Amino acid sequence: MHEVGIAQSILEIVEKEVKKNGASKVNKVKLIVGEFTGVVKEALEFALDIIKKNSLAENAEFLIETVNLKTFCQNCDKTFVGKEEAHFLCPDCNGILGIVEGKELKIDFIDVE
Repeated sequence: MHEVGIAQSILEIVEKEVKKNGASKVNKVKLIVGEFTGVVKEALEFALDIIKKNSLAENAEFLIETVNLKTFCQNCDKTFVGKEEAHFLCPDCNGILGIVEGKELKIDFIDVE
């Protein structure tokens, strides 16, 4: 379960930013997680709930927005959304699909006091 390591890294970044800005409490953190990262949202939520104890984010709400995998075929200029195209070949022309969205794993914002 690599979500534990991801949760630890997120919390380290959050606490660093909170201290840097002179805040004392984290109210809310919004995360953007791409479908193609392999991160299981529920596992990340669980890991964050465990890891945030006794931290500046102990009572913080973690919001996780999932970004669907979006691919694009340069051969036929078509865009596809969802993991069903994860084999990365265009179903229309058999061209190679490139990833447009879905690889994100970032902190969108941190709300602090």
